[in-house]
Amino acid sequence: MKKIRIGIAGLGRLGRSHALNLAFKIPNAKLVAACSVVPAELDFAKNELEVEELYDDFAKMCASPNLDAVAIVTPSVYHPEQVECALKAGKHIFCEKPLAVTVDDCKKIEKMAEAYPDLVFALGFMRRFDPSYAYAKKKIEEGAIGKPYMVKATGVDPDADAESLLDSGYVPKSGGIFIDMASHDIDLMRWFLEDDPDSVYSVGTTVKHSRFTEQGDFETAAAIFTFKNGGIGQLHVGRASVHGYHIETEIIGTEGSIRVSPVPAKNLALLYDKTGAVQECVRNFPERFNESYAIELEAFCNAVLEGKKPLVNVYDGTKATQIGYACKESLDSGKLVKIEY
Repeated sequence: MKKIRIGIAGLGRLGRSHALNLAFKIPNAKLVAACSVVPAELDFAKNELEVEELYDDFAKMCASPNLDAVAIVTPSVYHPEQVECALKAGKHIFCEKPLAVTVDDCKKIEKMAEAYPDLVFALGFMRRFDPSYAYAKKKIEEGAIGKPYMVKATGVDPDADAESLLDSGYVPKSGGIFIDMASHDIDLMRWFLEDDPDSVYSVGTTVKHSRFTEQGDFETAAAIFTFKNGGIGQLHVGRASVHGYHIETEIIGTEGSIRVSPVPAKNLALLYDKTGAVQECVRNFPERFNESYAIELEAFCNAVLEGKKPLVNVYDGTKATQIGYACKESLDSGKLVKIEY
């Protein structure tokens, strides 16, 4: 079997997960290089993943003749320069979301990708590859719920992580709760309704952890979207879910509906004790979407090998960023915002 030789940049929590998948779980991939400015991360790549080519300079990794592609799992502020470097070096690209931190930078990356049409550029919206979401999409395409016209989405992080999030100094740098947390749900709404929203109205509140307000953000926020084809989107994001990491999506159609993950179950076990019947919930996104991350990277490798377009592309990344900023604008202004593309 021919394998795509890949170098990965960024070996933080998500980068480490991607690296492990590339090294051990994806048959058509071979992890041959790793890049990081953190020595411990390069030690991990060498000792745990048996990667031979180690770099602390992204451009030098891209110059390696042993690479067919790169996986970019670095902070989003570096994506434009790293994408340009990789494309100029003739490498196919898998880039984690968000595509960039501003719409202007997203547009710049679009132009870069358009200049290299023979190179595959895939973006890491892994939920499209999740077996449950893929099943829902297939059933919708088969007409199981008639014409879909509304998507309700919930994406909340565990309350157990809230204080450490606030202590880290991350919140003021996050871009705001919608930019930080909503891109996957926005992408799924566009995917299921096969359309783009044209307006949004957002609200936010902080109830439990006052430091979110002190740091200029919200603990919880909600948004209502109208879509060009008459569809409706309803979004709830938050940072204080007491039962754990909770991702839930409901797609409503003229002839029925589909709900994905109404209970964010850790496994199929059900515990019966003095509190009643208890089903443990997943702890975080790597646990919930572990399988999805591997599937999306395998799909990227298949796209490179077969010369096909990826399921999620650079334009999807730009749209998610544009819509996220429109949510933020509405949240800040308290007004309905028309979304410009």
